[in-house]
Formats: sequence, structure tokens, C-alpha cells
Amino acid sequence: MIRNKETAEHYIWGAGCDGWKLVNDPSLSIIYEKMPPSTCESRHYHEQARQFFFILSGAVELEVDGVTYSLSQQEGMEVHAGTPHQIFNRTEEDAEFLVISSPRSAGDRVELT
Repeated sequence: MIRNKETAEHYIWGAGCDGWKLVNDPSLSIIYEKMPPSTCESRHYHEQARQFFFILSGAVELEVDGVTYSLSQQEGMEVHAGTPHQIFNRTEEDAEFLVISSPRSAGDRVELT
């Protein structure tokens, strides 16, 4: 089955951010995400899932275990299970990216303050 933003399950997270579940299998999740300008995700970690963030357009800052990395279009970064992280769009343009998780990150998230 061909999947895209029009056919995938859609959800809204954070302050107006979008996600489309392209693959939603217990062993693998691929989500297409869009973050408007000046938005961020809450800081958290996953007990089991390791993730790879790949930027399709725009730019983000990914804080991983206290270190902030700037990622631009066609760049990506892995986040290992158990590692606190948070993504930010501090630009004036939308950021679009893929989040690939193995196993699926749903139900595996621990919020941090």
C-alpha cells in the first residue's frame, strides 16, 4: 500500500504540530511530522524505543542528553533508548521530518520536567 500524508492516520501534538503515521507496527514506527515556527516537544525519553530523526525541510534543534545539535535539511540523528531528548523549531519556517522508531515508541514515553 502506498502511504502519504493524505492516506496516513493523522494526529496533532504539542502546540499545533502534526504527525502522520506512515508505518505503525509494534516493531517499527515511521512518522512524518511537521512543526510550525517557535514550537517544541516536551523533554522525555523512551524506555525501549531507539529513534532516528531525519529532517526533510527546515531546521530544528535536537537536545539529546543535555547537548543541543542543529539539524538542517537532509541531516539526521539517532537517539538511543533511555536518553532524554527534546526537539525545537526556533526558526520562522515550518520544519518537516521523519521520526523512525524501533520498536514503536507509543506507550513507551516517560515525561521529564
